[in-house]
Amino acid sequence: MKILKIPVCLVAVLSAMQAFAQDIPPIAYPPATNTRNQHAYIDSAKQRDLVDVILKILDKNATPDKREAPKKDNFSIIPYAGYTLSTGFTADISGNVSFYTATGHRQNNSIIAADVGYDTKSQTTFLTRSELWTNNNDYKIVTDIRFQKYPTDTYGLGTFTTFANENDLDYYYFRLYETVLKKIAANFYAGIGYNFDRHYDITATGNLNNTVSDYGQYGQTTQSTSSGFNVDFLYDSRSNQLSPLGGIFANFTFRQNLKAMGSDANWQSVQVDLRKYIRLSPGSNNVLALWSMAAFTSGKVPYLDLPATGGDMYNNSGRGYAIGRFRGKNELYFEAEYRFGITNNGLLGAVIFANGQSFSEFKTNAFERMAPAAGGGLRLKINKRSNTNICIDYGVGTGGSHGFFVNLGELF
Repeated sequence: MKILKIPVCLVAVLSAMQAFAQDIPPIAYPPATNTRNQHAYIDSAKQRDLVDVILKILDKNATPDKREAPKKDNFSIIPYAGYTLSTGFTADISGNVSFYTATGHRQNNSIIAADVGYDTKSQTTFLTRSELWTNNNDYKIVTDIRFQKYPTDTYGLGTFTTFANENDLDYYYFRLYETVLKKIAANFYAGIGYNFDRHYDITATGNLNNTVSDYGQYGQTTQSTSSGFNVDFLYDSRSNQLSPLGGIFANFTFRQNLKAMGSDANWQSVQVDLRKYIRLSPGSNNVLALWSMAAFTSGKVPYLDLPATGGDMYNNSGRGYAIGRFRGKNELYFEAEYRFGITNNGLLGAVIFANGQSFSEFKTNAFERMAPAAGGGLRLKINKRSNTNICIDYGVGTGGSHGFFVNLGELF
């Protein structure tokens, strides 16, 4: 399935970038240190972003070096339009705000992100997700709220499924996740939260090839509710989650869904999310980023709550495939990405990436196959203060799966 989304703001400025970039001297990076903030250091006075490009177009005498820094918050917003085979033409606005919760800046950047979209097949999406750090990083508060009317496709369970198993689904979805973590040692956190997933008005047309769908065999329903608590353990030595330059992220989550809390069934899941960022030299922002995930479930998990492609918090795993392309009771995932600059001023960069995902098979519940994907993309700095990029990637998977993927901020 192709996914194509091209930010409309790019069309007006691409022609001016090359000439603008040539006017800017190389970045003067600070000496390397062993402090935590080195992982997030951006000499923004020497960087250039999309706002600087627009100012240069509007006023050739503009001096980006003296552009006033925001007093508190860094906003990044992009409108974009595109097309997907399952949803038709779509219009979308994505945005985030990066800020410190205390004036002393003795904590990580906090982030609030939102996305609103609508398309010609009546798919409606509203997402808001936030990661807030209190003073001295004593607490981290994670929130994920979504409402979607989501016509999509499912292809069955496991990694052997093909496009011939395509089964059109339509449903409404509401999610509310809230987790509060407390620091127990330097960079170490433990916390507890609440998770609620509600799918309703679910309809399915059946497999394109007229075979009995895995969804039907698994237990097709018109609604499902999962409600329960989660326990989290976190190690996070990053300072900037939008574009980490170094550090480690390791998160262990146990989720228990209970009938007593309104869930349709008692079921459990365990998810491990590991990420490492290697800054290749102190004098550059070239980074090797590594990401691995594992998810295991037990009990009667609702079909639409099973681990799936793009099932992470920001729906970014599995570039090269559509969200939900693969699904299963258990998941293994790995990705590597090399991020590097093209212009000395940080305005334009690029990445190359490769990933692999495997989902347990329906009958055997064993991992029997891996679905690889690879690709590359461009990075356009939209906010030099928060080091936020517009990410435009093209990924190619197996079975003819390929397409464009757009994100505001690095995908992991």
